[in-house]
Amino acid sequence: QGEKLWDALKLSAYVFSTGLLMFTALVNCVSWFMKNITLGNFWQTAWLEFYNHMEGDEWSIFLFGTVLVPALAFWGFNGILLVADITGKPTFITRYRIQLGKNDPVDRKKLWKAIYTALGNQLFISFPMLVPMFYIMKSWGNTFSEELPTFQWFLVELSIFTVVEEILFYYTHRLVHHPVLYKYIHKKHHEWTAPIGVVSIYAHPIEHLVSNTLPVMTGPMIMGSHIVSISAWFSLALVTTSISHCGYHLPFLPSPEFHDFHHLKFNQCYGVLGVLDFLHGTDRVFRQTKAFERHKVLLGFTPLSESIPEPPKKDE
Repeated sequence: QGEKLWDALKLSAYVFSTGLLMFTALVNCVSWFMKNITLGNFWQTAWLEFYNHMEGDEWSIFLFGTVLVPALAFWGFNGILLVADITGKPTFITRYRIQLGKNDPVDRKKLWKAIYTALGNQLFISFPMLVPMFYIMKSWGNTFSEELPTFQWFLVELSIFTVVEEILFYYTHRLVHHPVLYKYIHKKHHEWTAPIGVVSIYAHPIEHLVSNTLPVMTGPMIMGSHIVSISAWFSLALVTTSISHCGYHLPFLPSPEFHDFHHLKFNQCYGVLGVLDFLHGTDRVFRQTKAFERHKVLLGFTPLSESIPEPPKKDE
């Protein structure tokens, strides 16, 4: 047993050290590219021009970075998906549908309800929450600095943001699945057993505050991040959650199979990354399905629903 334990420790150390070296090399390569290939100080110069154009008005800069840019990212991405959901075109997108035969086409009445709710959550929950966030960020003193953070530091922040969001989202999400809360709060979000992108923020106001907004805002507030980092993170978070809900497993994008399965089965796959689900055993059923086999980045153009189809039903 001692020898097996020692072998396991050596293997773990080898995997960890190799992964760390590869990650460091990747970060250094990307950082070199950002610094030397993309016109040297292009991003720093662009930021200074924008900062001066806004005359250093921190509130206006904050709203631009936390409201306008993320909103454009969210509705721009979902606008493309909505065309496919409503018209069934282009077929290039719709042939990658996960739950075949669902939302084909989408129910217009349910769709408009989802859009109105999403807009309401943004206007009356997310945006007001930015007021206390603004003053918290000002207290750090470097959120509106004229000097941008390095790309390496942004990657560190991004990693921390992701971990914080995963922890907060997983446990608040499991909380609203408690029978006492589910009926009155989370059931609204689960009206869509086959979700679409805009449904990512279709939720009860309390859920949108506790489970959607706070997990994303907390990381930047802890780190005292620069407004450019916050804007990039908010935009990335909104697009990522839209992908998780979009209902299509598209080429070269993160797999939405994990969260799509949650909407289908309700009591599986509560997190984003899946790490806490693995630790708590809330992905055991998922791991026994074809959806788990399809839960990977599609690097070709053949839909995974065709290359890894569901097994035929017993009565077929």
